[in-house]
Amino acid sequence: MLGEKHEMEGYMTTHRRELYRSSNGDRWLLIRDAEAGEVFIRHEANSASGGHSTHIEIGAFLSQEGRSPQHQALLELIGSLVKGPSHA
Repeated sequence: MLGEKHEMEGYMTTHRRELYRSSNGDRWLLIRDAEAGEVFIRHEANSASGGHSTHIEIGAFLSQEGRSPQHQALLELIGSLVKGPSHA
């Protein structure tokens, strides 16, 4: 998994973190649009598949059937936010 990057995309500032890169070159990134306050997943297809990007709402992404490696990567990232001793 790569670290977070900050970019200007058009007129919006985004922060992105690669969640998963498949063996065929597809990539899934967690994106935050700092200005709009939106967070979503961007799937970037490999060049053989046309290289198109698709934005997916977080809820829709997690509700897809199956537990693919990209789903597992997002769940691990979320889980890392609450690691450590519980003080609830």
